[in-house]
Amino acid sequence: MKFIIGTKQGMTQVFREDGTVVPVTRVQSGPCVITQVKTKERDGVSAVQVGFGEQKAFRINKAQRGHLKDLTVRHLKDFRTEDNHGLNVGDTFSVAVFDKGEKIQVVGTSKGKGFQGVVKRHGFHGSPKTHGHKDQLRMPGSLGAGGVQRVFKGKRMGGHMGDAQVTVKNLEIVEVHPETNEIFVKGAVPGARGGLLFLSTPDGNIEIITQTAPVTEEAPIEQKVEEPKEEISGEDNK
Repeated sequence: MKFIIGTKQGMTQVFREDGTVVPVTRVQSGPCVITQVKTKERDGVSAVQVGFGEQKAFRINKAQRGHLKDLTVRHLKDFRTEDNHGLNVGDTFSVAVFDKGEKIQVVGTSKGKGFQGVVKRHGFHGSPKTHGHKDQLRMPGSLGAGGVQRVFKGKRMGGHMGDAQVTVKNLEIVEVHPETNEIFVKGAVPGARGGLLFLSTPDGNIEIITQTAPVTEEAPIEQKVEEPKEEISGEDNK
């Protein structure tokens, strides 16, 4: 199983080799770091916890500091796996683990619409404009029989619309750009620009790509030694 965390950057289009135009969503993903490896014997579930994004140290609470040790990440997500693929805490990886043409599923949070009525939320037809239906064009109408004296659970009514977890499966990876940490996914994905996304494949082994900064030797700093100044006696001043 391959997995990564990213943010939605918007939609654009790319041209295939045969000249066809494909609508794609730009996803800024990684680099991600392994923050915890869970096993079924110890934790009751086989999963890998992944961290994404930078966070200032003072914004991390005491419990998270103890859990993350020296890591400062902003988002955490558990991905269930059959085995840990030899992953260890502190390993980092990027979008290079994915290949062009792979099928993935994307989990995100849909756009929030606020409180909406039944016409927009559930597609109700509404009431006629005339024949005694004054000011009831977009009202829901009857909620059920009067003898029950309650509203059945799951009744379609007005309420909070959107801002819910949405999963889209069988999306194709059109392009992978490790140099810019971007993945181009065919079609649309849930959420607004900047929204958090979780990308994963049903199979395949994840490849660890440790990103370490090159060690450069600093040149020694030459220290200038100031020569002692000659003291001027009082007789010379006369």
